[in-house]
Formats: sequence, C-alpha cells, structure tokens
Amino acid sequence: MISLEIWSYELMVLLAGLLPNPKLETSVLSISLNTATLIYMVPLGLSGAVSTRVSNELGAKQSHRARFAVRIAVCLVLTEAILVATVMILGRKVWGYCYSTEEEVVKYVGKMMFLLAASHISEGIQSVLAGAIRGCGWQKIGAFVNLGAYYLMGIPTGVLLAFVFHIGGKGLWMGVMVAAFMQAVFFSIITLCADWEKEVQKATGRVYKNINQEDALR
Repeated sequence: MISLEIWSYELMVLLAGLLPNPKLETSVLSISLNTATLIYMVPLGLSGAVSTRVSNELGAKQSHRARFAVRIAVCLVLTEAILVATVMILGRKVWGYCYSTEEEVVKYVGKMMFLLAASHISEGIQSVLAGAIRGCGWQKIGAFVNLGAYYLMGIPTGVLLAFVFHIGGKGLWMGVMVAAFMQAVFFSIITLCADWEKEVQKATGRVYKNINQEDALR
C-alpha cells in the first residue's frame, strides 16, 4: 500500500523533467515533495497508532472501541491538517527561501503552497483511514485502492493537466490531489460499510489459529 503511494510521488518529479523549463519545474516539484513529506509525518504517526489500536481492539472483541479509535484519529488528523494548512498558506511567501534564494523559485513555491495545503488535508484523512484498514487486515483491498487512485486516476490526470492543458508542475500536483481525494473517498466508504462484529470474529479466528500453530511447533 505504502510503496504504491510513494512511487507515484517520485514519478511526478521525474515527469517534471519533461516539462518546458525543466530546471525550474523539477526544483519546485522536489521542494513540494520534500515539504509534503515533512508535514506528512504527523498523519503517518496517527496512521500507525490507529492501525495498532484497531487491530488490538478487534482482537480483544471490542468492536465499539475500534470504531471509536477511528473516529478520534480522524478528528485529530483533521484538526492537525487544518492548522498546518493555515500556517502553510500564511507562510507561503517565505517558505521557498528555506530551499533557494532565486526569486523565480520562491514565487513558484508560494503558488504551490495552496495546492500543498489542500492536498495535506486529503492526505491526512486517507492516511488515518488507511491505518484503520491495515488494522483490520485489509491490506490487499488498500493496495488495489492505491493502485487505482494513483495510477488510473491521479497520474493520468496530472499528465493531462501538465502536458495537454499546459498547467505545468501545478498540473502534476493536481493529479496527486485527485489521487489523495479518491483514496479518502474509497477508504471512507470501505470503513463506513464495514461489519465490525464480523471483523471481530475474523480477528479472533486469526489469534486462535496462531496460538494453535505455536502449540503445534512446541
């Protein structure tokens, strides 16, 4: 799940090298990717926490606590995302100076910060829900969602906007935004439609299966 997502971002930077003025576009996309990775650490931590909490609660036959953990994680990541997005927008004119002293790069980064702020909100939501999906043992479903969201929707949209409509690096990042939004939508649907009591039974079955295998090895 995670590899499919990370590779798509790296691919966007590589595609920026094919745009007119590739030096500028690649520099700004690299800065954008570095910024997005930096602020993604909080949602990533919440994703790992909710993944562990959901799996533990399901194993303990506490489906209501698993659902509650997901809700709390979504509320936390939404609060964090809104605060970070606000700071990014307010500091958009100076953030570029952390990476370059060239005015052209700094101004371009300032324009990209609006897109980065918007994508961070979607990324935060999908990250937490992806953690819940991993906690339920639905990694295969999550991998298919990531594959479809990024490689069937996000990247083609980014290529279309960047190379056909000539929006440039911003178009490539818009493709990433589309992918993150679709991830959040699909993961939300999967989570809302989940039969948590059934997942408790599956988790309990896996626990006893592992115990029996360990006893057999002894």
